[in-house]
Amino acid sequence: MFKNLSVYRIQGDWHPAIAEAEASLQKFRFAECGATQAISAGWVEPRGEKHGPLVEAVGDQWMLTLCIQTKLLPAGVIKQHVDARIEQIKQREARRPGKKEVREIKEAVILELLPKAFSKKEHISVWIDRKNKLVAIDTASQSKCDTATSALVKTLDGLAIGLIQTQMSPGTCMSQWLMDGEAPDGFGVERECELKSSDESRSAVKYSRHVLDIDEVKQHLTHGKTPTQLAMTWTDRVSFTLTDAMALKKVTFLETPLMKKKAGGDDPFDANAAIVTGELSQLIPQLIEALGGELEFTGESGEGAREAKSEEREQETAEA
Repeated sequence: MFKNLSVYRIQGDWHPAIAEAEASLQKFRFAECGATQAISAGWVEPRGEKHGPLVEAVGDQWMLTLCIQTKLLPAGVIKQHVDARIEQIKQREARRPGKKEVREIKEAVILELLPKAFSKKEHISVWIDRKNKLVAIDTASQSKCDTATSALVKTLDGLAIGLIQTQMSPGTCMSQWLMDGEAPDGFGVERECELKSSDESRSAVKYSRHVLDIDEVKQHLTHGKTPTQLAMTWTDRVSFTLTDAMALKKVTFLETPLMKKKAGGDDPFDANAAIVTGELSQLIPQLIEALGGELEFTGESGEGAREAKSEEREQETAEA
C-alpha cells in the first residue's frame, strides 16, 4: 500500500464531506490514452474493484489511487525516424533543414508513432489524513509527486497543499546523527547510507549492510560529503530510508506486516489501511520533530516549493 512516502501539509480549513469528494473524483476518473495522447492520469478504485468508490474511508483516513498511463516512445526510435526524414530532404532538395523545421519534423514523427506505441500503467496510492492535515503520496519521484499533487488540487475543490519544510534539513541532521553515532529518541540508524559531495565532482560513496559508526564514514562527512539517503528504523516497528528531500523509501512494517489478498479470501484492504495510517500518523510527527520542527508554510507547492527548498538546503549545507 505504501512502499515510499512523500508528505505534504494541508493548508487552511478543508473539511469536505466524503460524498462531495467522491463526486469531484468521478469527474476525473481515469481514461485510457487517446491515439495521439502521450500521457493520461486519473482516479481509479483503491480496492481495485470495478465501479467501486474512488475514495475509501477507513476511520478518519481517506485512501485514493491515481493511475498514470504513459506511452513508451524511446528517444532512439524517434531520432532514427527524424534522421531518415532529414536525409530524404537533403537528397531531394539538396539542403539541410533548419532548427525550426527539424523541430516540426520531430513533432510530426511523435504524432505518427504514438498510436503504435506500447504503454505502461502505474498506480500511486494517496493517503489523506484529515485529522492531522497531511497528504502522503506513495512515491519518492519528483515528477510523479508533481503529477499527483496537481491532480489532487485540480480535483478536490479548496484543497491547498505544500511540502513539509523543517527547521533543519534532513541532510544536516543525518550528518549529525552519523557523526554522533546516535539517532534521535525513537529512531535507530541502520546499515545503509549514501554520501555525496556538493562540489563539482559530485563524488559519492554508498554503504550497504555495513556498520556506519566508523571513522571512515566520519572522515567523508568531515571532508564535505553529505548524506542523501540513510536507512533507519522507528521504535522497531517501521523501517525506511530517509532521503535529503525528506522522502521515505523502502517503507516496511516490521511489527505487523501488510497482508496480501488471496483468491477467495477476505479483502485485507481495511486492515492494511489501518496499519499504515496508524503507524505513519505517529512516525511522521516524530520525524518532523527530530528535524527541528516544521517551518511555517510559504504558500508554494509542488515543483516550485521543492526547488526553493533545495536552494535553501544547499545554502544551509554551504554555511555548515
